[in-house]
Amino acid sequence: MSGTALIYDEEMSRYQLLWDDPVCAIEVPERLTRSYEAVKSAGLEKRCVPVSVREGTEEEILLYHSKEYLEQVKQTPSMSVEELKTFTQQFGDVYFHPNIYNCAKLAIGASLQLVDSVMKGKVRNGMALVRPPGHHSQRSAANGFCVFNNVAIAALYAKKHYNLNRVLIVDWDVHHGQGVQYCFEEDPSVLYFSWHRYEHKSFWPNLDESDYNTVGKGKGTGFNINVPWNKVGMTNSDYLSVFFHVLLPAAYEFDPELVLVSAGFDSAIGDPEGHMCATPEIFGHLTHLLMSLAKGKLCVVLEGGYNLTSLTQSVCQTMHTLLGDPTPLLSGIGSPCHSALESVVNVRAVHRKYWNFLKYAADPQILEPSTKRRRLENTAEENKEEENTEKEKEEKTEEKPEDIKWPEPLPRPAPPVQTVVASSTELESLPKGCQMLGKIPQKCIEEAEKIRKEHFQGLTDKTSSECFQHIVSILEKVQNKEVRNGMVVVPDVCASVRFAVQHALNSLSKRVLVVFVGDEDVQVDTGSGKVLLLQICSKEPGVVKSDYHVPVCLSKAGHSRASVMQALIGLLLPLAYEFSPDLVLQVLTSSSGLEMPVWAQVSSLLQGLAQGRTLALLQGCDKDMVGATCSSLSGSPAPILGPLGHPVDKDVEFIEKQRQRLEKKWGLLRNSFSESGTKNQDG
Repeated sequence: MSGTALIYDEEMSRYQLLWDDPVCAIEVPERLTRSYEAVKSAGLEKRCVPVSVREGTEEEILLYHSKEYLEQVKQTPSMSVEELKTFTQQFGDVYFHPNIYNCAKLAIGASLQLVDSVMKGKVRNGMALVRPPGHHSQRSAANGFCVFNNVAIAALYAKKHYNLNRVLIVDWDVHHGQGVQYCFEEDPSVLYFSWHRYEHKSFWPNLDESDYNTVGKGKGTGFNINVPWNKVGMTNSDYLSVFFHVLLPAAYEFDPELVLVSAGFDSAIGDPEGHMCATPEIFGHLTHLLMSLAKGKLCVVLEGGYNLTSLTQSVCQTMHTLLGDPTPLLSGIGSPCHSALESVVNVRAVHRKYWNFLKYAADPQILEPSTKRRRLENTAEENKEEENTEKEKEEKTEEKPEDIKWPEPLPRPAPPVQTVVASSTELESLPKGCQMLGKIPQKCIEEAEKIRKEHFQGLTDKTSSECFQHIVSILEKVQNKEVRNGMVVVPDVCASVRFAVQHALNSLSKRVLVVFVGDEDVQVDTGSGKVLLLQICSKEPGVVKSDYHVPVCLSKAGHSRASVMQALIGLLLPLAYEFSPDLVLQVLTSSSGLEMPVWAQVSSLLQGLAQGRTLALLQGCDKDMVGATCSSLSGSPAPILGPLGHPVDKDVEFIEKQRQRLEKKWGLLRNSFSESGTKNQDG
């Protein structure tokens, strides 16, 4: 199973607002046509698997919507403009047009075609560019530019036709998708996650049930996760913080069989609705972080997005990642802002009773958001003055979001070869995009010998010399963008790591991330801040060298899958994203005790760093582990882990101890307000 579907039909652009309505004026056909044109002009469309669009059937619409509502909408093609306007007034923030029923059926059909293509294995993933959007529409009501609920119907359709027991819906639109929430709030088979601009219920749709304490009902309790943004201006760091400390741990514990994304790009910079500061590149990373779930079965469906520049850039960034292109570099990643952290703390606190990954965390405290508290403490006159000040600020800085400038995303070309391998271990077959390392250039032989003589004089055997030559050759190919990543099966893993770091820092990289799984003593210098060493081991080292040396001591017995994933998502990935390496060394030894599916997940998730520039070093691993590493590096989806169960108590204690030790230095680790916690960054 490989390939990415792109589903689009220009017919969905053929409706528009027919009367004066300032609220609805931003929902224009160009949202769709410009998105498709951007994908096409970037050369992405021709790399996708074409999938035709069909109309959704009445039976499919009725999976969620009532018969009465459907019959009402079916009458709209024959209505006059005045009749349409009257019909629209019974709903909120939406408009109708004689062709919108036809377009809404196509939007559903496109979403279901995408689900079919992914579930039948015709493609691995894909994106449906659709209009009208869907996540606000409810069982018997249009709402928020939405007529039929595309993603809710897609989830119900997937459950019905493919016998799915667990579907994850990720809604990163800046508005709360209350229609999806209402559909699944009592359903434990669908985990619905939404972050959204809320500002203490002052932002549309102004609902109590959009706050963090709405967690679902009945059997669905715990399967509804709302992260409210109580101020504007959220950044890439805030979005990553929520992924690492809320969404991803819950998603891995939930173990979905399919992931659906309500992809609203009004949460990107410059949008007149969102007023956020997250750049288009972040959506490439969020997409990557979801691609290791559900064996890569990922369906992205367009929702909102009203700045045509940030919308089209964000769509392209998402498509690049779905196609497997190297993720873009992110700069300036650090601590979430105070308000974002308050939301994270409150979500984790209220969900603690429902999720294993939270049960052993430090005692949570539900916080009254500081942005709300300040308003309550003010007098009415002060609040009015504050509102006027805020209004003046908005008039100065946000009245014309299209005037906000940000750098255009850089190109994301993929090297001609994905993975090269140097191994004496016999591999039955190499995955697509993977090839054996050929003849070593003389200059690489000379460079390897030079480093050996300077730093490894005791290693004079032929096997070590050849290993060093392989490392230099692959790193040079990575640096020259001839290949994206590589793997070497090594005789001495500690010497090989030191050698690779030395060569990289000599000329190739400013910052090297080493993720080492095994109990060996790794002798690399972390004092300079150029190397970040993250080590998963079973023996606690005697001396922790610096804030750039992070041992994660876990119970040995095969390492609990839940413990390893908790360490990876809540500790290692935040550290790695904030460090922002130029090169990643992922190292596995025979002493690791790590199961193959877990290692594959580690390998897959790490490829979101350093634009995928990765060198894997393996020692003493069997051919199945070597083959799994090749597959992961070459872009194959990571295997499903299955139910994670409880992390080991002692492991969680150690992970939390390390997180607290490091959070002053590494702000993206913060998920609570401790004595060393975040300062109020909201001014």
